[in-house]
Amino acid sequence: MVASTLAACGGGGGDSATPVLNWYINPDSGGQAAIAERCSAESNGAYQIEVSQLPRDSPAQREQLIRRLAANDASIDLMSLDVVFPPEFAQADFLAPVPEDVAQEVTEGVFQGAVDSATWNDELVAVPFWSNTQLLWYRKSVAEAAGLDMSQPVTWDQLIEAAEGQGKLLSAQGRRSESLMVWFNAMLESAGGQYIEESGESPDDIQFGLSTPEADRASEVMAAVANSSAVGAGFTTASEDTSATEFESDDAGFMVNWPFVYAQALSKVEAGTLDQSVPDDYGWALYPAVDEGTPSAPPLGGIDIAVSAFSPNPDLAYEAVTCIVQDENQAEYMVTNGNPASSIAVYDDPEVQEAYPMADTIRESLELAASRPLTAYYSEVLGSFLREFHPPGSVNDQTGERTETLTRAVLSGEQLL
Repeated sequence: MVASTLAACGGGGGDSATPVLNWYINPDSGGQAAIAERCSAESNGAYQIEVSQLPRDSPAQREQLIRRLAANDASIDLMSLDVVFPPEFAQADFLAPVPEDVAQEVTEGVFQGAVDSATWNDELVAVPFWSNTQLLWYRKSVAEAAGLDMSQPVTWDQLIEAAEGQGKLLSAQGRRSESLMVWFNAMLESAGGQYIEESGESPDDIQFGLSTPEADRASEVMAAVANSSAVGAGFTTASEDTSATEFESDDAGFMVNWPFVYAQALSKVEAGTLDQSVPDDYGWALYPAVDEGTPSAPPLGGIDIAVSAFSPNPDLAYEAVTCIVQDENQAEYMVTNGNPASSIAVYDDPEVQEAYPMADTIRESLELAASRPLTAYYSEVLGSFLREFHPPGSVNDQTGERTETLTRAVLSGEQLL
């Protein structure tokens, strides 16, 4: 869909009298291009949206956009940004201010976590488009054999015990990538802590929460999982995709991962490469708790749409954004492309409920979800974290303090990553 849209719009595309809005999108299954076509038609000639695809890797997306915006590139109007990047783009003055009426419209009935991800210095700087969260996936047969009541919250310690007792796998993402930050931050938030307790425009203003009892507890749980006999031999290189594949095997027991794993299993059944009995055995629940009696704080992912400060048509761009994020577009995008909506009402849509039997659990998870560290220096924070927290089996109660020290040195220019 993306390729056909780009081909049709080659050479500037559209009526020369119609303003063209260039929307730089993350790769998907054609859903954003379809929305662009629909909103262009509904504008009745006010604008024409053309899509250009960014690299698949999130850091590469950031790098391409940052370089072009730093050069005041006026060819970018709209951008699909990973939820960790709006603070950096806003602080660099790369984003056009969100009009007050638009801000009110696009945040009404939206998950608070999604709104927080698009907010910097108490101002909305981007528009929530779709949100994502991780669930605890389990094989119903394994949980039953282990005597776990999955209708009640379960802890990481219980999962380790159950998986080891049944000789099954507990799958998580242990590789040296952002997925490791996703995992640790969720456990830190679940323990009642925060990676960054106070942020600010200057690195000197940042107050980290890594030298705290909550961070020590999250580190303890991370190491316990990584050093248990319940994880696979390739745990330190395990990604979301490898975890999903592992969960389709006969050794599967429990897994934390995004909702795509269900659709992936069904597609393999349709292709004849996976037996229907496998997804039939899938169960889902809220993200594991760190401590019994303390609610979990699942990871928050997704995409926000931002308008470039160098767009020749910021008013039209925001008009287009309000169309893009309408509930009907989010619902169709969730059903066709597998990306959960940021609008709470979408989860009541009959087609969404049919496509996602776990839609209510996704909604509940998003209501509890916590953002990764919101900072204009996320790349430096992430790089420092990965240096100290990988491999996850080596993490201990000193790792957080070492990470704080390294991060401060990197932010002050005293050390390079």
